[in-house]
Amino acid sequence: MATYIKNRKAYFNYEIKKTFEAGLELLGFEVKSIKNGKGNLTGAFCIIRGDEAFLIGAHISAYQENNTPKDYDPTRTRKLLVSKKEMKELSTAEGTKGLTLVPISLYSKGRYIKVSIAVARGKRTFDKRETIKKRDLDRELRRDYK
Repeated sequence: MATYIKNRKAYFNYEIKKTFEAGLELLGFEVKSIKNGKGNLTGAFCIIRGDEAFLIGAHISAYQENNTPKDYDPTRTRKLLVSKKEMKELSTAEGTKGLTLVPISLYSKGRYIKVSIAVARGKRTFDKRETIKKRDLDRELRRDYK
């Protein structure tokens, strides 16, 4: 199970409550591009419309610029493939005030590309400062042990 793309900002900007796994509806050259690590999840989010989930704002570059269609949009809306039970949980979480659906990472599971989605709550600035302080202290402790 190789992780191709991570959303590092998600752990800094959001408090992760619960994670889900979903499939992605992709084009062939997008799969190749993801496997090469040409993508970005920063600023991406998920929405639920009706009985379908969508990934919005994820930037997946073309595998080969010359061989892609002229009308290809790297930030196009992509459909997420989730079970009905998970869809119900995601829609209730999205409807709750203060919670949002954030993609955490893109990875392979067998021959499929999956996305890890988190139900998250946005951190406030003082929470972010605490995270920075904790990270700095851990870094100093690791230096002292060496």
